[in-house]
Amino acid sequence: MSDLTTVELLWLEKRIENRLRFGNPVSERILDGNRRVLSFTPGSIFAFVRWTSNDFGTVLSRVDILRAATPGRPYSTVPWISPGGESLLRLSSWPKVERVLQTIDAVEALGINPADAAPDYWHHVHNRLSVNETPRPYTRSRHQIWLNRRRIAS
Repeated sequence: MSDLTTVELLWLEKRIENRLRFGNPVSERILDGNRRVLSFTPGSIFAFVRWTSNDFGTVLSRVDILRAATPGRPYSTVPWISPGGESLLRLSSWPKVERVLQTIDAVEALGINPADAAPDYWHHVHNRLSVNETPRPYTRSRHQIWLNRRRIAS
């Protein structure tokens, strides 16, 4: 049994789009022209974006930022992800999803891979956006503090 967390990506034109916004998968398996499976090591952080529509418009817009499941630790289950992961952020509705995507863009603009950003920051973004408040921006100094804290803890 593998300790890897798998994420199934699916694209059906004008119907379903499950995609990875960021993350560092260790493997990729192409199932067919519309489906791929990505695998992540325990503790890896990634963003999974889901969008679904029907003949009348968008039915679902959701973004999850997760830390891949670690054996022996609790995790949340999420559709398309096996076994699941620790939820750092989970928001739905296009306006909130769009704000999360803009926040990810801002982290990348600093030259920082969002998968390496402090997990606490993604909790902060979730909490602020879930009550329609603006999250504080991620900064290089905050990132350096996170890197130092992680180095000391390991």
